[in-house]
Amino acid sequence: MNTKNVLSVLFVLVAVALSFGAFAEFDTPVIEEWTKTEINDKGDQEDVDYMTIDGIMVHETDPAKQPQPPVVQPGTESTQETPGQAPSDAIVLFDGKDLSNWTSTTPGEATKWLVNDNAMSPVKDSGMIQTKQEFGSCQLHLEFATPKTPEGEGQGRGNSGVFLMGQYEVQILDSYENTTYPDGQAGALYGRKKPLVNASRKPGEWQTYDIIFHRPVFEGDKVVKRATFTVLHNGVLIHDHYELSGGTGWRGSHSITNYVPHGDKGPLQLQDHGNPVLFRNIWVRELED
Repeated sequence: MNTKNVLSVLFVLVAVALSFGAFAEFDTPVIEEWTKTEINDKGDQEDVDYMTIDGIMVHETDPAKQPQPPVVQPGTESTQETPGQAPSDAIVLFDGKDLSNWTSTTPGEATKWLVNDNAMSPVKDSGMIQTKQEFGSCQLHLEFATPKTPEGEGQGRGNSGVFLMGQYEVQILDSYENTTYPDGQAGALYGRKKPLVNASRKPGEWQTYDIIFHRPVFEGDKVVKRATFTVLHNGVLIHDHYELSGGTGWRGSHSITNYVPHGDKGPLQLQDHGNPVLFRNIWVRELED
């Protein structure tokens, strides 16, 4: 086979390998295995298999070698009447009392959002609201209710959104018996990925999003690790470790923004889309990348 043919074959092999993710980055553990002959309790010889994962023996009991995980007091489930309690290690962003953890997305301005009956909501021309604290990879829990008496249809009915790092939107919409484009309905990664199912409750009922988000990583202007989303809507899995192909910003009726390099952390934002959507019981747990 001549050099040209060899290079052609190599090119094809590389292309195939890339298509199957052979060159993707994985956090692969270092595993070592061996067998030792030992004397058992009956005095007989037997072969015993051993394995270490990242240098730690399987079923290691020595806490100096394999520390116990930290203890976290789990939260409680919400009901329609009463929000649940956050886990003990969560950062509570809104507990129904005030907006001390929030500010306007307009620099130097206080937010115009209001708190009534333990819920927060936008008012006319209030604009978006964002957390004062910034986050990267995280577990986010929030609860929302679209207006009890629905008005409008499609994108004009109970529209809002939650933005991770101020960049990546999980759509909030009244999608109960309300049809719109699938990648813009409730639970969609806006413009990028429709939810696996429509798990919406009726208008006016409290709903939950539980979002596991891992931030993207950039090297200069290039994204070298895409963001991933796992999302449960009302306890139903609607995104299963989905790798986001780009940004979620509006760029016209049939186009969406691409990735734009940004820092390792950013604020969580809630959208004012002109609909009086209510929010309660918002908390976050920071995750390692």
